[in-house]
Amino acid sequence: MHESHIDTTQPKPVLYRQLLQELTGLIAGERDLIANLANSAALLYHSLPDLNWAGFYLLKDGELVVGPFQGKPACVRIAMGKGVCGTAAAQRTTQVVRDVHQFPGHIACDTASNSEIVVPMIRNGEVIGVLDLDSPKIARFDEEDRKGLEAFVATLIN
Repeated sequence: MHESHIDTTQPKPVLYRQLLQELTGLIAGERDLIANLANSAALLYHSLPDLNWAGFYLLKDGELVVGPFQGKPACVRIAMGKGVCGTAAAQRTTQVVRDVHQFPGHIACDTASNSEIVVPMIRNGEVIGVLDLDSPKIARFDEEDRKGLEAFVATLIN
């Protein structure tokens, strides 16, 4: 069992540096993507404050299919270009959504979610999935989260 030593009271840049160190230790020597995604979802869910869902959707046959996650049961399939996750995958850009209720076409898997950040996972030029974090707090995610989570995803899949 891995014991995390993340200090969640630190400023976000410090917190994300600690998360990257923990992630590097978690995935060292492990090549199985699903195993690494599962541990990464747990690391994020238990290390970042104010989350109600943390997990991954993987691209399969042209649609996003739920992968390893922490939180309540999730939507199983999301079409490319639909909702925040499908938009991030289709546009290949991180989506930081201050208020999901203002996002056109938002897919509400958990009605408690009010803000969301989705980071596309791109390996060898191809989208393989997305990292999705939800929060019950409006405006939970910002530019520091975007930078930190993009670095997290880059470390995880490369």
